[in-house]
Amino acid sequence: MDISNMLNMSAAPEKLIYIADDEPHIKDLIRSFLEKENYDVQAFDNGDDLFKAFTKKPSDLVILDIMMPGTDGLTVCTKIRQVSSVPIIILTARDSDADYIAGITLGSDDYFTKPVSMPQLVMRVRAIFRRIEMDKQPPANQILKYSNVEIYLAGKSVVNKDTNEEIQLTPNEFHLLVYLMENQNRAISRDELLDKIWGFSADIETRVADDTVKRLRKKLAYTDLIVDTVWGFGFKLKERERA
Repeated sequence: MDISNMLNMSAAPEKLIYIADDEPHIKDLIRSFLEKENYDVQAFDNGDDLFKAFTKKPSDLVILDIMMPGTDGLTVCTKIRQVSSVPIIILTARDSDADYIAGITLGSDDYFTKPVSMPQLVMRVRAIFRRIEMDKQPPANQILKYSNVEIYLAGKSVVNKDTNEEIQLTPNEFHLLVYLMENQNRAISRDELLDKIWGFSADIETRVADDTVKRLRKKLAYTDLIVDTVWGFGFKLKERERA
């Protein structure tokens, strides 16, 4: 066996990315940028074809436009979430808060408004795969605790110990809570969260950290754990004062 074949056998498999967008120039542009990063990319004209392919061969990441012929991207996102926790990035031509909140709430990992910055999209894809690789590493501590909330890292579950009920979190909400709990003795800046959780540099404007914190707060409402705002800086964990 020659050296090149040996290297190919030992190399890590390419990440498979599915894209659904009915605008050919955008679809081709995204595919071109991602293929330059050595990702295996398959593009579809609509979400129905993407979902059909996904049920036969799941991809490592999905990029979905919202407005497409047939089933819209948000519905496809919901259908994928019912069968998989694969990372999903939503694209939309409308800068709509409703679309943004719907996409994040339905379980997408991020949201880009067209025209999409290709360097930012590529950076986001890299960050998602980096987070997945970090998740594969054995956790140093199996259980994180703060107030009456416990995180079981191996099982990726969060439990209210007063009721023994599991708190259902999206992947981003889970990683955010883990990072805050790992650094519970200090305030964490928004810039640090964007870097560590989402892989964004500080100069990129995004609402993703604040919106994820808002949704996490709602899910922690029946616990004694609060994600407190440090005005002008970021967030810090705090225990709720009982009456």
